[in-house]
Amino acid sequence: MYIGEILNKIRWDKHLKPEEYTIVYFDRIAEKTYEVPFLSMGREGNFFTLEIDGMKTSIPLHRIRQIRRKGKVMWEY
Repeated sequence: MYIGEILNKIRWDKHLKPEEYTIVYFDRIAEKTYEVPFLSMGREGNFFTLEIDGMKTSIPLHRIRQIRRKGKVMWEY
């Protein structure tokens, strides 16, 4: 399943609880991964968005490395 479909399912499926999910993504500038709560991110096309230090940041979906639910890996790249 494509990562965009998984993110849409988490956001829109009434049987799932988005607050239980976290996203792990790779930052190529810092060369490390970060974990963020699913509810803290937005979505614009093939990017997810975060507000970091008061600035909106767009991160390509292909940088997502894991989706976790309650700490357990549900999807991994």
